Amino acid sequence: MQRNVLGSMTSRPVPPANTGSPVLNWISDTSLRLVQLQRRIDPWMRPPFDAVLRDPVARLTTALINWQRPNERLRIAEELVQPDEEASLQSIIDSFQKQMRGLWKPGGFERGGNTKTHGIVRAEFIVHDGLPPQFRHGIYAQPKTYRAWVRFSGPGPYVTPDIDDVGFMSISIKLMGVPGPKLMEEEKFTQDMFGVSTPTFVTPDTRANAQLQLESLKNAQMYYFFNLRRPHLLDFIMQGLWIKTQSSPFEAPYFSCVPYLLGEGQAMQYSVWPKSNNKTPIPRLPLRPPDDYLRQAMVAALNQRDVELDIRLQLQTDPHLMPLENNAVLWPERLSPRVSVASLRIPQQKFDSPAQIAFARRLSYNPWHCIAEHRPLGNQSRARRRMYFELSKLRHDMNAVPHYEPTGDETFE
Repeated sequence: MQRNVLGSMTSRPVPPANTGSPVLNWISDTSLRLVQLQRRIDPWMRPPFDAVLRDPVARLTTALINWQRPNERLRIAEELVQPDEEASLQSIIDSFQKQMRGLWKPGGFERGGNTKTHGIVRAEFIVHDGLPPQFRHGIYAQPKTYRAWVRFSGPGPYVTPDIDDVGFMSISIKLMGVPGPKLMEEEKFTQDMFGVSTPTFVTPDTRANAQLQLESLKNAQMYYFFNLRRPHLLDFIMQGLWIKTQSSPFEAPYFSCVPYLLGEGQAMQYSVWPKSNNKTPIPRLPLRPPDDYLRQAMVAALNQRDVELDIRLQLQTDPHLMPLENNAVLWPERLSPRVSVASLRIPQQKFDSPAQIAFARRLSYNPWHCIAEHRPLGNQSRARRRMYFELSKLRHDMNAVPHYEPTGDETFE
């Protein structure tokens, strides 16, 4: 099979909506074009909005979401299986597989989500010394440095010019040399971590995620949020508070959105924060920037200096206001501050060769590539185990590339 190394990473427009209704298609496509136009002026509008309004609106929206939720009287780190969880998971997998088969050709299959690879870079994950006792579990038990492969990516399921995406980025961190049994046996020495550039997830649970993927199949995701039978207007507001025109993958915070164990009987979320406040100018705005300007910003940064990011943990202290099973709720920092526990150091390097970009396609990231002390929690985390595995297997099978566990010793021409 002829493998497509860069072809599937060539940016192209979002496919037109296919709802079955010309009117609904027009509304969806027109709304998307208006959002894309707004992205051209967003860097001038966003800073004053964020400084004055973002956090108060986020608190109000979170209060409204919580007002609609029942208090299930759970304990710290206690999970509760949701109704129809397996049926929702199967629907999600079916939708993703159908969409991936429609978007990609054999030899050039990409991920169903977080699709566009801005870059995959070598890094060091450096655990701090002197952490408070409640944080000293799993990989944070003692000061240590792990080698890592870190993938920065766009939203998916499409590969679009950067200015035309929804203003959302993701980070996937694969630590290597992590001792101890793993919850998935396909990798023996890795610990995978994930973050997106919004502090809450786009869907609260697997049932809602199944609804979103059905609309995504029609290339009309807006009808997940604006839906007369099952609307998600508050989730739309929460996402809109953080999605914006991005300047560089190194210059945004990333949030796990879903919880994980931090040792037995303790739950946490983690986040990744830039240590510098520098912002890379976005070329050509308000005209059209280069299709891959985010990758170009990464290249320019790592040609000049090392990049350091801060790893922070937030402990669950209130089971209702900091839920495990609803990932659309923002965990309030007034109840539990985010505490710095490690640094992610990305040394100066060249990473944009075709061979290294193709290497990203070989890797499989799964939150269940982990030790028991950091078991994923909640219904969307439970779903990710099988969903990520099956979608990764489809991608690898269609590209005729076997599963590969990296060591950190990989080299590229």
